[in-house]
Amino acid sequence: MRYKRLLVKLSGEALMGQYEFGIDPTMVSNLAGELKDLRQAGVEVGVVVGGGNIFRGAGLAKAGIDRVSADHMGMLATVMNALALQDGLQRLGTSAGVMSLLDMPQVCDRYTQRDARRRIASGEIMIFAAGTGSPYFTTDTGASLRAIEIQADLMVKATKVDGVYDRDPVKHEDAIKFEQLDFDQAIDQRLAVMDVAAMILCNDNALGLVVCNINEPGILLSLAKGELVGTRVIPQEAKA
Repeated sequence: MRYKRLLVKLSGEALMGQYEFGIDPTMVSNLAGELKDLRQAGVEVGVVVGGGNIFRGAGLAKAGIDRVSADHMGMLATVMNALALQDGLQRLGTSAGVMSLLDMPQVCDRYTQRDARRRIASGEIMIFAAGTGSPYFTTDTGASLRAIEIQADLMVKATKVDGVYDRDPVKHEDAIKFEQLDFDQAIDQRLAVMDVAAMILCNDNALGLVVCNINEPGILLSLAKGELVGTRVIPQEAKA
């Protein structure tokens, strides 16, 4: 494996599968299988999962709900998704834990950087829920932060598209896919990679990112082997 430790960011929508909202158990099983294969190949794995399939804090806030309350609801949605993914992994015989910066001891463990690193190094797949634990931050920012804290070699944003395009490929057939770009380009061109805070965190901490389609079987394992998949977003330090 080219990469020893990965942080995989899964959108909440990735868990919807055939449904318009909520959690598709079949999709959860498929994702768990991909993560299991990655771990069995010797890669240490951390996962951050979004909550957009259940609630989006920003969307609720626009609808009139207090922003802090809306973001806390969104964080709780990520906890539900994390528990579903943990269950899928455990049913496959893979050791997995859920950590959160929101205290809920009956549901999951309290996140600490030290425990997260120790458990990942021991072979457990750790799922980080509730984003940063604070309102006004997206799960993309939470994923970047966790990737840096656990000293991941690479962050993977697993989406429904096969990379980063100059415009929405669903709406524009002539959209151009980037094979590689740097974070400054992504920010300057306002490309839909991650929110700006997340990209600045990655760039400042020399953390590379790959955006890929999680619905392609075996793509995480291919990526861990160093194969060129999706779009690679590199920090300025790596470019130099």
